[in-house]
Amino acid sequence: MANNDKMPEQRPPASAAGGGGASQQDDEPDEWDKRIFSTGCADENAKLTDCYYEKKDWRLCKNEMERFRKCWKLQGNDKRTDTKDA
Repeated sequence: MANNDKMPEQRPPASAAGGGGASQQDDEPDEWDKRIFSTGCADENAKLTDCYYEKKDWRLCKNEMERFRKCWKLQGNDKRTDTKDA
């Protein structure tokens, strides 16, 4: 049984989940990052995404969503993207 203790559990490398591959630099923004930065609300988006990641329930992230929504409107993104309030 001691030999089984040495066998690592099979898991995909962390870089495989990101889809960027090993050749992409972590400090270089990808297309998604560029789009988020262009909205002027990258910080608000990151906080909203982090909240959802931690809580796994959008309803628990209402404050973060409202800050993102306000930023989105202040930056004029609703006009740029033809966003409509529901």
